[in-house]
Amino acid sequence: MIGRKLVFRESKIFLKIESEGFFDIAHSSLLKNRAELEEYIGLHPFFKSTLEPLEVERDAPWVVKLMAEAAEKTGVGPMAAVAGALADLMLEDVVGEGCRYAIIENGGDIAMQVDRVAKVVVYAGSSPFSGKIGFDVMPEDTPMGVCTSSGTVGHAISFGNADAAVAFADSAALADAAATALGNAVKGEEDVKSAAELAKKLSIRGAVVIKGESIAAWGRIPKIVKSRGLPEYFYKEFFE
Repeated sequence: MIGRKLVFRESKIFLKIESEGFFDIAHSSLLKNRAELEEYIGLHPFFKSTLEPLEVERDAPWVVKLMAEAAEKTGVGPMAAVAGALADLMLEDVVGEGCRYAIIENGGDIAMQVDRVAKVVVYAGSSPFSGKIGFDVMPEDTPMGVCTSSGTVGHAISFGNADAAVAFADSAALADAAATALGNAVKGEEDVKSAAELAKKLSIRGAVVIKGESIAAWGRIPKIVKSRGLPEYFYKEFFE
C-alpha cells in the first residue's frame, strides 16, 4: 500500500491505495469531475447555494446527479454531498482499472473498497471519544461510504453542534449528505440518541453520533474497536 496526499483547490484528499499507478487515475478523475461540476455551477449557481434538495436535468454531469440524488434522500442541499461524490467517482475509476484496495478520504468523507480488513478512526474534536474509537471495515462490506459531519470541527456548514456525526452508506455521496442531516439534529448531548435514530429515515446502513461524553449508534455499522490515535498524516494536515 502507498499513501498519497492530493490537493486541488478546495479538495484536500488523502489516498491509501494499492500502487502508484492508481494515484494518477484518481488524480485524473478528480480533475475531470471537478471541472464538470464547476461548469455546471457556472450555468446553475442556485445548485451551489441551496440548502434544500434540487431536481437536476437528465443530461446533467454524473457528479451532479450523484449529489442531487443524495440530497433528495436526506433532505439537505446537494453541496452537502460534494466531497463524498467526488470520492465515489475516484474510487469507481481506480476500481474499474483493477485496484483491489483503495481508501479515498476527502475532508473527512471516505469512499473505500478493500480486500482486507481496514480501520477507520473517528476524530470528534474535544470529545473524549476523539481518536479513541474506530471501526474495522470488512472487505465484504465494501464498497462503502463512511462520512463525518461536525458542528464543532472544520468549516463545513452545520446547523447543529455534534462533535461527530458518522454515517455509513452504500456510497460516500449518500453518507456525506446523511452525516450533514444527522449533525444538524444535534444541539446538545441530549439529542445524540434521537439523532442516531434519524438514520432510519435516510436510506443508509447506520450511524454513530458523538457529542461530548455521549455517544449513540443505530443500524448496521462496522465493529467498533479501540484506537491508539489518529494517523500521523492527520496531524500534519490539520495542526501543522
